[in-house]
Amino acid sequence: MMPMTHEPQFNLLPERADSLDDEVASQVWELLSTLYPRHDLGERRRENRFPFPYLIHLTPVDQDGITPDGETIVVVGKHLSERGLGFYHPKPLAHRRMIASLEMADSQRLAFVVDLSWCRFTKQGWYESGGRFIEPATLPGDAA
Repeated sequence: MMPMTHEPQFNLLPERADSLDDEVASQVWELLSTLYPRHDLGERRRENRFPFPYLIHLTPVDQDGITPDGETIVVVGKHLSERGLGFYHPKPLAHRRMIASLEMADSQRLAFVVDLSWCRFTKQGWYESGGRFIEPATLPGDAA
């Protein structure tokens, strides 16, 4: 008696496999072209942006614009440049000026006061916001 195997058997002809690969690639490019359409206007930003898909801690600041004052929230990074950042968050933000704390590869944190200058609602029910770095910041517990 021959032992039964539970491994799936994929017996696609090589030309059919190539055809499916092409079909998948075509559909992925269709998706990307709707998410990132080409514009004749060119890039309006002066700085290069880099993908930043990491968690960012945002802490509101007091009226002096630099002293942490309020509960920290966690948002999801989108992009980072030398002068600012963009991120996603599930609820509207009540503050325009906040301290953004970003974790480095060695688990140390950098913090900056950021002026949040824009926000938009996404189709997925989240918000996308961003702004410019104003100055380096110190978070409570970081001061020696």
